[in-house]
Amino acid sequence: MINLIYFMLIEHIMLSRSALKEPQFWLFSTLALLCLMPIISSPVALILGFFLASLGLIPKNINLGLITKTLLSVSIVGLGFGIQLEQAIEVSKQSLPLVVGSIIFTLILGFILTKLLRLDDKTGYLIGSGTAICGGSAIAAVAPAIKATAEQMAVALACVFVLNSAALFIFPLIGHYLALSQHDFGLWSAIAIHDTSSVVGAAATYGDQALAVATTTKLARALWIVPVALVSALLFGSKKNSVRIPGFILAYIAAILISYFFPQLSAFYEIVFIFSKRTLVVCLFLIGAGITIEKMRAAGAKPMILAVLLWLAIAICSLMYIRIYG
Repeated sequence: MINLIYFMLIEHIMLSRSALKEPQFWLFSTLALLCLMPIISSPVALILGFFLASLGLIPKNINLGLITKTLLSVSIVGLGFGIQLEQAIEVSKQSLPLVVGSIIFTLILGFILTKLLRLDDKTGYLIGSGTAICGGSAIAAVAPAIKATAEQMAVALACVFVLNSAALFIFPLIGHYLALSQHDFGLWSAIAIHDTSSVVGAAATYGDQALAVATTTKLARALWIVPVALVSALLFGSKKNSVRIPGFILAYIAAILISYFFPQLSAFYEIVFIFSKRTLVVCLFLIGAGITIEKMRAAGAKPMILAVLLWLAIAICSLMYIRIYG
C-alpha cells in the first residue's frame, strides 16, 4: 500500500528536477506518508491538508484531484475486506426497521433542507449521505458516483467531521444523564454518530456491551454504502446517457464476497483492511490540501447549518424510537 502511494505521487506529480528540490514537495510528501501512522486521526489529517493549502505550501503542478480519486477508490475497495457479511446480515435483521428507516429519513430530509437552504445539490447530498450511513466513508464512496468536485467533497467532509468529533464526547454524557442501558446506548450511537471510529470510541467509554452492539450495528449500516452509491449514480447520472455502475462499487462488492467465501485468508484481509483505513486518512489529507479559507468562505454557513440540522434530527428521532420500541 505504501508503494502504491509512492507510485501515485511520482506518476501524477509532474515535477522537474529543480522542483524536487523545493521544500514544499518534501513537506507535503512527508505529511502525506505520516498520515499512514495511527497517531494521525481523520480530522487531524483533513486539518493538516487545509493548513498547508491555506499557507500556500502545496507543490505546484500536482494533480490533487486525480490522486485523490484513485486513492479513494482503492481505499474503499480495501475496506470491503473488513465487512463480515454473515454477521452484518444477522444484525441487519434485528435492527432493520431502525437502520433502513434512519437512512431513508435522513436522505429525504437532507434533500428537502438542501432545497430550502438553496444549497448546492451535490454538497447537500454528500452531507446527507455522510449523516445517513457512516460519515467520511460514505462521502468518499458516493462522491465519485455523483461526480462531485473536490471542493464539494471537502466541504461535506469538514462539516461531518466537526460534528463527528463533538459526538465522541457529547453522546456518553447524554447517555449517562438519560440512564440509557448498554444495549440502547450502543444502538443509538451506531445510528446517530457519523464515523465508525467515533462510534467505537463513544461506545467503548460507555461499556463492553454497548461497544459490541454499536460495532455490529455500525457494520450492518456500512453495507448500505453500495445501494446508496448505486442509487446516487442513477439520481445524478446524465439523462442522455445510460448510467454505468462505478467500477469501485463492483470491486467493493467483490471484496466482501471474496472475504466471505475464502475465510482462510482472514489474516491477509485484516491487513488490507487496516491499510485501507489508513490510506483513507491520507485521502482526507489530500482533500484538505485542495481547499483554502477563501473556498470555505465562498461555500458559506449553509453546509454546516444543514449538517447540524440533520444530525439533531437523526439523533433525536432515533433516540425516541429506541426508548419506545427498544
